Amino acid sequence: MRRGMAGTGSLALLLSASLAGFGPHARAADEAAPAAAPKVLRYAIRVAETGFDPAQVTDLYSRNVTSAIFDAPLRYSYLGRPYRLEPNVTDGLPEVFDDFKRFVFKLKPGIYFADDPAFKGQRRELVAEDLVYTIKRHYDPKNKSGHLYRLEGAKILGLSEVRAESLKGKTPFDYARPVDGVRALDRYTVEIRVANSDPRFLLHFADPMLGLVAREVVEAYGDKIMEHPVGTGAWRLAEWRRSSRMVLEKNPNFREVRYHEEVGPDRPAALVEQVKRLQGRKLPMVDRVEIAVIEESQPRWLSFLRKEFDFLDELPEDFAPVAIPRNKIAPNLAKDGMRAIRYERADISASYFNMEDPVVGGYTPEKIALRRAIALGVDVERQVRLPRKGQAIPAQGIISPGVTGYDKAFKTEMSQYDPARAKALLDLYGYVDKDGDGWRDLPDGRPLVLEYATQPDGRNRQLVELWQKDMDALNVRIKFKIAKWPENLKAANAGKLQMWGMGWSADIPDGENFLGLAYGGSKGQSNKARFDLPEFNALYRKQHSMADGPERVAVMQDAQRLLTAYMPYKVEVHRIYTDIAQPWVIGYDKNLYQRDFYSYVDIDTDALAKAHVKPKN
Repeated sequence: MRRGMAGTGSLALLLSASLAGFGPHARAADEAAPAAAPKVLRYAIRVAETGFDPAQVTDLYSRNVTSAIFDAPLRYSYLGRPYRLEPNVTDGLPEVFDDFKRFVFKLKPGIYFADDPAFKGQRRELVAEDLVYTIKRHYDPKNKSGHLYRLEGAKILGLSEVRAESLKGKTPFDYARPVDGVRALDRYTVEIRVANSDPRFLLHFADPMLGLVAREVVEAYGDKIMEHPVGTGAWRLAEWRRSSRMVLEKNPNFREVRYHEEVGPDRPAALVEQVKRLQGRKLPMVDRVEIAVIEESQPRWLSFLRKEFDFLDELPEDFAPVAIPRNKIAPNLAKDGMRAIRYERADISASYFNMEDPVVGGYTPEKIALRRAIALGVDVERQVRLPRKGQAIPAQGIISPGVTGYDKAFKTEMSQYDPARAKALLDLYGYVDKDGDGWRDLPDGRPLVLEYATQPDGRNRQLVELWQKDMDALNVRIKFKIAKWPENLKAANAGKLQMWGMGWSADIPDGENFLGLAYGGSKGQSNKARFDLPEFNALYRKQHSMADGPERVAVMQDAQRLLTAYMPYKVEVHRIYTDIAQPWVIGYDKNLYQRDFYSYVDIDTDALAKAHVKPKN
């Protein structure tokens, strides 16, 4: 990384500007190849998408699709481990100055958006003002960005003030107003200045939230922008049936990018061999991606076995014993040439308490006692053993494995199961049966009733059945509010759910991303619990500007201890996933942060024919 200062810390280990050279034979073979039938990659996801606007979507599955359509300024090496940043649409990595307070991005000339009527027949080049506009959209109250807190942590100079004036006056956000924090210096150069030193600021610029958009497209489609994604990425949205099917096709305007991934000899031999075959190939290598939405586990699994899908994204836990006994791919699947990719997602599965709810919310001793008693009554080990089939580990805190700030030696009572202690806490603070009906009541005598939001699929049914048993054992009434996942997400963001079982996957390989789930500044965004504790907020801000190391980890652990004490989240487990690729899928591996894997894989048509799979048209 070109830098205007000395010293790099751990960020320098993450950043790499080097790109491997391309063999001329691979390039020639790629360009001389005769026309063939289109290659189609098909797979299914288990949760419906919500839309495709980078500034608005926060769910994993929608963000995975937007990452294919929209270029972020930077990217992660697809196969590089540990994860490292590379230029994407920038000419080298950004320059960093003034103790991580000033950043200069230089965009590559000659990058174009996909054609769209909004451009009125003109070919539209990506320029510096597009990056400026993309950043400003997160500050526009109209967009209700769920990622704003990530930018406000660094405090881009001037933008928070423009947002505050818009909110106060209930006026449109002033995009034309110049600010010191983000400026186009020329057609391809952008300078960003922040108030708070942020050693990890660049990580956000490889995230789908900063997928680059064109202002004229946003203004042309207005409130329908979630349905009309137009980017400079390798793919364009060709078809969309909401909550059912998405089809991506190659963007004809996509620039020339060649496969240059490298893997070490410690990686699986099959992957190493496949990567050799792909060197120098023009990206993307498949022509079309078809994504189905299948919420129930059994039909998704059976469709994969019938070879209707090219790979299985997230093996359903119910089928782990038959697909990966002892966490190794089953002999019958291995004999068919299938390949299992097992990984820790760097995520949490948690149940949150709405801190503004009159029953479970609040910061007084009796409310804290209620939440901690409920948490102590949840048998996490049984959850791991039964519905999760061993594909998870109990959580000690809100920071997951695989990110900076995680310490496997860190222990709390977060995953303790102690129903006797839970009952004693409830008794001590007045949550007893006052009317003789066998159920506990609130201290003022009103019925104590928990309302837990969930989804209607079989996987969630198993999880809430355990919640029912655990609460019955405490004599605490619980009822379940069932809705589709996008509906629950919308209600959660609006603060309308009392409790919800949710997952959160890391956006960047750093623990701050998880601490943000409880930061007061992210209420209504990532902070579904709407937790707002001054002591926690101070620790969050303190660690933000610290260099990586033991001192920062200690501050992050203090923050996690506060969350255990106040219990806005019952963090249950960190999940372990397995993807399975059919033998004709070449080059697939799981990258948690470079999400558009479609661009880095190929379909071996000879292997497809041998498997007696009909060509995909």
